[in-house]
Amino acid sequence: MKIVVLAGGISTERDVSLVTGASVCRALRENGHKAIFVDLFLGLEQVPDPLEALFDAPDGLCPDVKISAVAPDLEAVRRSRADQSTRLFGPHVLEVCALADLVFLGLHGQDGEDGRIQAAFDLLGIRYTGGGYLGSGMAMDKSITKMIMDQVGIPNAPWRNIPHYTEADIPRLTEELEVPCAVKVVNGGSSLGLALPDTKEELAQALHDLLRYGSHILVEKKIHGRELTVAVLGDRWLPAAETIPASGAFDYAAKYQPMAAGGAREICPAEITPEQMAAAGELALRLHRALGLQVYSRTDMILDGEGNLWCLEINSLPGMTPASFVPKEAAAVGMSYNQLCEEIVRLSYEIQRKG
Repeated sequence: MKIVVLAGGISTERDVSLVTGASVCRALRENGHKAIFVDLFLGLEQVPDPLEALFDAPDGLCPDVKISAVAPDLEAVRRSRADQSTRLFGPHVLEVCALADLVFLGLHGQDGEDGRIQAAFDLLGIRYTGGGYLGSGMAMDKSITKMIMDQVGIPNAPWRNIPHYTEADIPRLTEELEVPCAVKVVNGGSSLGLALPDTKEELAQALHDLLRYGSHILVEKKIHGRELTVAVLGDRWLPAAETIPASGAFDYAAKYQPMAAGGAREICPAEITPEQMAAAGELALRLHRALGLQVYSRTDMILDGEGNLWCLEINSLPGMTPASFVPKEAAAVGMSYNQLCEEIVRLSYEIQRKG
């Protein structure tokens, strides 16, 4: 099968996406596919004639990439694009995707998880992995996800939606909002655009800092407990994994750096009772279905001290680096990384989408 693994883009999760894309591309090539890596935003500056010859590239165009301890410099990425266009699709991206049997979406954050790429591909008749544009868009917006959870009875922390605020609103919001709390930009990811203030002073600073990511936020009551994440693959849930932050805060650096460098400790399967494992899995599956997602997803939740589960959010295109949660949870049921990638391809290719 000719497969384009589309990654990169221009979201704050660009670096994670690059590693996901390169890892998936190599796995699919090992599985026998003609897979090539393509950066959504930078595209392909020089291409052969015919364009389809790209699928015979001996290295699959895979870059040597890694995730750094800090978020990517997106302005530097923009400056590095040869044509200096602001279009999300880089040179020749749509053309080569149209030649593929399937596009594996190795994208994260706004570029890929908000449904815009899926909608464009539906209109162009391009097959792709994962959920469709509507479910992806709803899952990306944390406020809409919370509304859906409330409607279908999925337990989640009490919350307040703040659709727009400015610097001038910060004193009023600091006075109105209760602490401790969790403050989230509605379309953030990889723990970017997230703050967990315990005091009014920390809340004011958080509201100021988060404006760099967006002005639409939601504020939740902070639920203390064990941090679990549960993947869904096809029509089943996989064993939950637990995250134990080394520093007490699961920020971008803690999420993606090795434990020896201050990263988080991850336990998979989580050391919880069979009853708790099943309950967590069923909650993840219920939310996956309520949002109309397809193929795979990953739901984050808290297990509090009284044994209650609280859903936080869902990821429609979760990380697929070899060290990511979904591959670890798949491994817990005997599925290798290459087998997981192949299963995502198989399930996605069978979907009949409407343009």
